[in-house]
Amino acid sequence: MSSNGKPRSTVSTTDTFPCVRCGLTVTATAPDGTRRNHCPSCLHSLHVLDRVEGGPSECRSRMIPISIAVLRTGDWMIIHRCTRCGELTSNPICGDDNQLILMRMAVRPLAQPPFPLEAFGDL
Repeated sequence: MSSNGKPRSTVSTTDTFPCVRCGLTVTATAPDGTRRNHCPSCLHSLHVLDRVEGGPSECRSRMIPISIAVLRTGDWMIIHRCTRCGELTSNPICGDDNQLILMRMAVRPLAQPPFPLEAFGDL
């Protein structure tokens, strides 16, 4: 109820943004209610925050998903790299993110190790 005794109207605004890679219209709010900054389909993002300076970034280039990091809590983070300036960022995954792409990034270090697997035979 408002201060004048009338029921408050609930106006729901949905912020959206177009994906910089695939063009999908993305809602800025994930299904769990958290803010999202990447496309759930292709996982690309836009470089809008400067992690070093702590404010908005003037770069505005595409951030490509390059890896997955797993926190001690078990939460997964997507690691993005800016295609223009090379800055790295980490962002939490969302429940509706493309699971196939997430798993491909998670197993890439095992599928393409930086050393020959034959070295394990000599241990």
